[in-house]
Amino acid sequence: MDEQSLGRHLQSARVAAGLTQQELCQRAGISYSTLAKIERGAIKAPSVFTIQRMAEVLGTDLSSLMGGMPTLTKQKTRSKSGVTFVYFDINGCLVRFFHHAFTELANDTGMPADQIESTFWHYNDAVCRGEMPLDEFNRIMAEQFHHMVDWKSYYMRAVAAIPEMHELVAWASEHYKVGLLSNIMPGFIQDMIGSGLLPNVPYDSIIDSSEVKAIKPEPQIYQIAQEKAAVLPEEILFIDDSRTNIMAASQLGWKVLWFDDFRPEESVSRARQALELA
Repeated sequence: MDEQSLGRHLQSARVAAGLTQQELCQRAGISYSTLAKIERGAIKAPSVFTIQRMAEVLGTDLSSLMGGMPTLTKQKTRSKSGVTFVYFDINGCLVRFFHHAFTELANDTGMPADQIESTFWHYNDAVCRGEMPLDEFNRIMAEQFHHMVDWKSYYMRAVAAIPEMHELVAWASEHYKVGLLSNIMPGFIQDMIGSGLLPNVPYDSIIDSSEVKAIKPEPQIYQIAQEKAAVLPEEILFIDDSRTNIMAASQLGWKVLWFDDFRPEESVSRARQALELA
């Protein structure tokens, strides 16, 4: 992909649609800095998912936005175990869990970390299900702890990429269709991809709980993910650090693998065995 050409085509399409950069960001659910960098050609190989979202908002297609250049269609490969599609969890699987955010917020507010964590989990499901806006969550947290709270900032500083899993995702994306399946707050995934916290690969499906209005382990989110994958249940491998979540997927006929973030090398080795090429 020619980043400069993509930037020019994107800017032209945006102007033709009568949208400002801020308006396009809001409608596509991406950050202003990401859009500005793409239009300047400053991001090498931007996420195809991001470009696709903007193309949809602008009423065009991916090929046109990329200057009419043909896009490669990923051929479906089947593992020896019958897997053709791999879904990856995010928290505790692709990035280390965000517990440090509670400690940092406790230090900033002078409140006990367990009280902060308890308040967080009281509202977390509602935000991840898209029932409560993130701004409202921040407001409630600020009122509770008498301190301005931008949870996304605390979260982004607290999480760290798990290199072994990023390598696995990159490898899997070359041989299989891949996707993300996460309980997560609105707008986090795009910022995480842009900042390198998540692998920047051409995902075939991204199931963001805040967008589909369902969270794991509710059956609905798996049903949506299966429809997006467009394969048989037994062709899906789901990798998650929660045994409750993988049990729910297993009940639908998916293949599952529990990820142990204390032993990432062992978990990645088991995943590679499950994905051994036929």
